[in-house]
Amino acid sequence: MNRFRVLAMVFCAVAAVAVFGVLTTVFSQTATEAVAGFSTPTNCPTTNIPPEITTCQSNGFTPVQAGHSADNQATFEEQEDLTAGLGPVYNDKSCANCHQNPVTGGVSQISELRVGHTDAFGNFVNPTITINRGANTIPNRSLVNDRAICPQAQERVPGSENVTTFRMTTNVLGDGFVEAIDSNTLFNISQNQPGQSGGFIAGQFIQVPVMESNNAVRGGRFGWKNQQASLLSFSADAYINEMGITSRLQPTETTTVCDTVADPEDNAPAGTADIDKFATFMRQTKVPPRDTTLAATSNAQAGAHLFNAIGCSICHVTSITTAPAGTVINRGAFTVPAELGSKIIHPFGDFLLHDVGTGDGIVQNGGQSTANKLRTAPLWGMRTHDRLMHDGQTFTRNNAILRHSNEAVNVINNYRNLSTTQKNQLITFLNSL
Repeated sequence: MNRFRVLAMVFCAVAAVAVFGVLTTVFSQTATEAVAGFSTPTNCPTTNIPPEITTCQSNGFTPVQAGHSADNQATFEEQEDLTAGLGPVYNDKSCANCHQNPVTGGVSQISELRVGHTDAFGNFVNPTITINRGANTIPNRSLVNDRAICPQAQERVPGSENVTTFRMTTNVLGDGFVEAIDSNTLFNISQNQPGQSGGFIAGQFIQVPVMESNNAVRGGRFGWKNQQASLLSFSADAYINEMGITSRLQPTETTTVCDTVADPEDNAPAGTADIDKFATFMRQTKVPPRDTTLAATSNAQAGAHLFNAIGCSICHVTSITTAPAGTVINRGAFTVPAELGSKIIHPFGDFLLHDVGTGDGIVQNGGQSTANKLRTAPLWGMRTHDRLMHDGQTFTRNNAILRHSNEAVNVINNYRNLSTTQKNQLITFLNSL
């Protein structure tokens, strides 16, 4: 395709994105900017907080039952042990151990291991992992945990599994606002993308079960495969899969080898259990802030223009408005509060699944068509990332861009055609996020 035709098509796409944003703003005329800040430093005081400690602040959401945001943050940071039900297989002892850069809730260099294989028809199949000298198995689970509370429970990847990938820890700061996005908003973004890109880009919107609503489905938005739609479901899933701790939503152990604590291990009443506090902590966090000093430079501003002009913003959507306060979401399980409702966020992501040539081959909730698709990585807070892409195997912004292909091929060709100065300006913009 002629370069100038591609650029013209992309400029039209940017205009379409802008029109969609205006329509959203018109629909919700009282929308305001979401509060931003890295305001969850480790070990904020939980009681008698002096007013001068302004760095330990939530976004203002203060549900009475859930308690102060610092208490919920302390639970998110709590180091689990065997008496709490840690394991038998697990990856780490605390949510914060994996979500901790630059503050609690951010990203990290820590990854998890996913494996599987394909059958004779090319369909992905979850593995069966043999443990305990062959006496026990862990079936139908792509996650292989790195740790175990006893050597008998340690998982090892079988030679039969030829689909393997690492998945980097994702940021959870601002995820309360992401949860509050109406599913129709994400679906509409997916429907607009083919027209914005000449048919090349088509994000896939999937619906996944909400555990706390008897598995009624909602638009997925959390995890590399959009496998979760609510923060409570996300919390329960992470508690069992990353720390091996059961709860009312995930009451069954991955394996009982060496397990000595009765299930469910997170057994406090609903609303006060650890999974509830995890979810509320995430709902109370602010969105990742921009580096306003760098963003104000002429190079960053020029880079922002180029980011839109070459088509990056078709998938890395710059602005989304959350549902109005009072909207019932998660299939009846949660009502959007004023602190999260009608807020404009700038995630630089569309929360949809795409094939950009870096798919990991793993299938979770989206069916076989999603094997080589991944959620668009939201770029907010990107300046705190040193390992890029889903597998953490790319280390420079330039190389991360160049890894894109398939749906993104025209956008990347536009990037290749930029001058060196323009490429550096675009990367300066990315470093301001």
